[in-house]
Amino acid sequence: MRVALSDLHAMEHYGARIATRLRVGDVVALSGGLGVGKTTLARAIIKALGYRGEVPSPTFTIIETYDPPAVSLPIVHADFYRVEQIEEIVEIGLDDYREGAALIAEWPQNAGGFQHEAGFLGITLETAEEGRIAIVEGGADWLGRMP
Repeated sequence: MRVALSDLHAMEHYGARIATRLRVGDVVALSGGLGVGKTTLARAIIKALGYRGEVPSPTFTIIETYDPPAVSLPIVHADFYRVEQIEEIVEIGLDDYREGAALIAEWPQNAGGFQHEAGFLGITLETAEEGRIAIVEGGADWLGRMP
């Protein structure tokens, strides 16, 4: 599925649509080049879940967590851009962070990808003449609730 995201408002609206369908165990895998809007979309999802504070990019921390009551659903926001070897994911303890939460993963390919998971929602962002295009694919658990 392809979704046109013409401006920041469209990106925020799309993030809100994802947030209303998000469940514990889901993985929203955000791919695309530098500066294409992965963190912007992640922020839109987290804010739509009720978070009112600043949502920093986890480029250097790798993982940021958001827990109720600040959000309606526990969220792990990860940026795997700086991850060079899959073993680093184990060292970080990603599985422990994910327990009872949904994961928003930027640069998911650096963490081995998550396509094998039923709760996988893959979104590849690309620049277009008028904004961005989101190329979306969902795992089995997203059938019937695609944003």
